Amino acid sequence: MPGWIKICGVRDFATAEMIADHAVSAIGLNFFAKSPRSVIPTQAAEIMERLRSISSVPSRFRASTLPLTPVGLFVNHSLQEIDAIAAQTGISTIQLHGDESPEFLRELHIRHFDWKLLKAFRVSDSSQPIAEFISECQRLSVPLAGCLLDARVEGSFGGTGNVAPWQLIAAEYDKANWPPLILAGGLTPDNVAEAIRVVQPWGVDTASGVESAPGVKDAALIAHFVVEATRAFGSTYGAIS
Repeated sequence: MPGWIKICGVRDFATAEMIADHAVSAIGLNFFAKSPRSVIPTQAAEIMERLRSISSVPSRFRASTLPLTPVGLFVNHSLQEIDAIAAQTGISTIQLHGDESPEFLRELHIRHFDWKLLKAFRVSDSSQPIAEFISECQRLSVPLAGCLLDARVEGSFGGTGNVAPWQLIAAEYDKANWPPLILAGGLTPDNVAEAIRVVQPWGVDTASGVESAPGVKDAALIAHFVVEATRAFGSTYGAIS
């Protein structure tokens, strides 16, 4: 059911706990060292361990023992690095945000058939690279739990705050035959409802759009974002339980 909401770039338990108080589906733990929102594995492991100690909240897509799903964000990490971080933290939903190939995802799936794999794409003027990637994943029998579409900014792997090309995505993303669409790229409390109306994604993802400073999440902005996104999903798809 559409309505998945992810807050990415969580760096400490206090922020994770604050997010868990809202109807958020997932948090993103960013292991890309060059990002201002990055965490090291020991920090992520502490966040996850402490999350297990708090009460569950309503969520449409979560790990059974956690109030929301932790998603590990990786950018051109090696298989060995991903394996080691996942083993240390317990993360089993993996978001690949770099230049990883379908063959790389196939190897990851073979190693961990029960993991959920999300692939991020940076979109500018065409969805053809997405189509080719998904087609190859299908040929290799690699299941994708979702495709996250962000804005393309040269020299960046995401998190820029730039808005993705909504009209192009709405026109070209084959929702009937491709994995669930997660829209990212410059989403804020002020534009997320319009983004959902135009693109009709399965889920949305934000980081900088709910921050008071780079890497610093703002409780009021998160609350506003969740209200606007939930209302928009409800208007677009009907009541969301």
